[in-house]
This record gives sequence, structure tokens and C-alpha cells, in this order.
Amino acid sequence: MARRAVTLGLCAALPLLLAGCASNSGGYTWGWYIFNPLSAKGLGNIQFMAAGLGLTISLAVSAIALSVLIGISMALAGMSPSRLLRSTSRVYVECLRAIPLLVLLLWVYYGLPVITGLQFGAFTAGVLSLALSDSAFEAEVFRAGIQSVPRGQTEAARSLGLSGWHTFRLVIFPQAIRTILPALGNQFVYVLKMSSLVSVIGLQELTRRANELNVTEYRPLEIYTMLVLEYLVLILLTSWGVRALERRMSRHQR
Repeated sequence: MARRAVTLGLCAALPLLLAGCASNSGGYTWGWYIFNPLSAKGLGNIQFMAAGLGLTISLAVSAIALSVLIGISMALAGMSPSRLLRSTSRVYVECLRAIPLLVLLLWVYYGLPVITGLQFGAFTAGVLSLALSDSAFEAEVFRAGIQSVPRGQTEAARSLGLSGWHTFRLVIFPQAIRTILPALGNQFVYVLKMSSLVSVIGLQELTRRANELNVTEYRPLEIYTMLVLEYLVLILLTSWGVRALERRMSRHQR
């Protein structure tokens, strides 16, 4: 616990240290008064920045949940005896991995409504774009994890009379998830970071609020340093949670 606290403190102090070194060389005068909680304006700025935290988390959690569902489906399709399903999975994975997330986001928000006739809000478009992009990576993660389970496990389950679905749900997947979990944690961190791109279509998440605050205060160093710290704490807490879950599953495995 002490080591984790020290690591968190050092990581949180690093952006301030780097920014301070850069400001000293250029004669920069800090303006941290814009985040002074003792003043009404500073407190209001802090609350304005923090208000985007919930939307960022909701966006990332919704996107990762949807991407996991799509990813499992594409992974199972990729291992199907059907050549059509395998080809569909391969085309899906290769195409989605080749499209930059920002490009996909803009196409979903501005282009997809023209094709479907449905108008998507910024949050829906963000979730859909993040999920589609991430699901291509999730499909490969799930496929590798499932295939890492020894084939003998499947044969043993079938010899006991379990159906294909029950074999997957009760035998294969519980073993595969222990292998998959670290990669899933990395993907969740990736989605959290990439959610900042949704600010370009107007979603009021952390990055968008920082940009808007900079327009009124025009203190980019302080504002974006605060933004770095917000993301840093959020990502470190997420990583710690994933590792804690890994350790818990490892204990149950023993």
C-alpha cells in the first residue's frame, strides 16, 4: 500500500514538475488562482472541470461493455466451423483496426445519420465509435484467450454430457477469462484515454470542459495540467482496480 501511494504521488507530481521547469526557463508566472477553492470563481472552475468526470466514466464504461459483447461475438465467429462466419470476423477485425478512431468518430456522428436516417447524439455516437473501434481488438483478445485453454478441457466436458454452450460457459470461458483479464484492463484504459477524442463533437466530458474553460480564462498551462492530473488519477485508479481483480481471481484459482 505504501509503495502504491508513493507511486501515485510521484506520478501526480510529475506533470507539475515538468510544467514548473518549463515555466521557470521562460519567465512564466503561474496563475493557479483560477483553481483556488477559497474563491468563488476558483471553486466554480474546479466544479466545472470535475463535472465532466462522470460523463467520461459513463462513456468509457458503456463503450467497453458494448465492445466486449461485440468482441466475444466476433471471436466466436472467427473460431466457427463456418467459413462465412470466419471470413466475416476477419474482415470486421481488419477493417475496424485499420480505421483511426477520430475518423470513425466523425463518420459515425456526421455520416451514419445520412445513411440510416437516425440522428445520433454526441454521447451515443461516442459510445458507438469507441465500441466499434475497441471491439476489433477485443475480438483478438478473446480469441487468443479461448484458444489458450487446452483442448482436453473441451473433450472432458463433452464426455460428461455437457452441450457446446454449457461447455463454453462453465468450463472454457471461466479459464480463459483469467488469461484475458489483463488485456481487458489495458483495453479499458485505452478506451478511457481515447474518450477524450469525443470532445471534438461537443460532448461535455473532461477534455471539452478544459477547452471551454481555457477560452474564458486563457490559462492553458494550468488548465491542461489540471486535465492531465484528472486523467492520471482516473487511469491509475482503474489500473489498480484491474490488478486487484487479477489478484483476487488468482487466489480463487489456487
